Amino acid sequence: MTSQSQGIHQLLQAEKRAKDKLEEAKKRKGKRLKQAKEEAMAEVDQYRMQRDQEFRLKQSKIMGSQSNVSYEIEEQTQGKLQELHGSYNKCVEDVIKQLLMMVCDINPEIHMNYRATN
Repeated sequence: MTSQSQGIHQLLQAEKRAKDKLEEAKKRKGKRLKQAKEEAMAEVDQYRMQRDQEFRLKQSKIMGSQSNVSYEIEEQTQGKLQELHGSYNKCVEDVIKQLLMMVCDINPEIHMNYRATN
């Protein structure tokens, strides 16, 4: 009987060691999964920051281009306004004289469609 109890005792110890090894392996697996998740999150964050930086760079190039275009349009508009003001100042007196001549110089004459009825 002692040999049987000794054999059972050895089997129980072997089972306990196997159970301990399984628990240790589960802990290592859980720890490794947690570490892999943290590494993946760090990689995702790094990628997100890189893409965000690229986006901001492209956005600044585009917005910079748009502000240059709007500046050029504003410049052209101001130039055109100055040209129109100059033209106005140059021609205003002549136009007023022509209008006054047309209004003040009345030439009474009978309209060609007028029929004299006697």
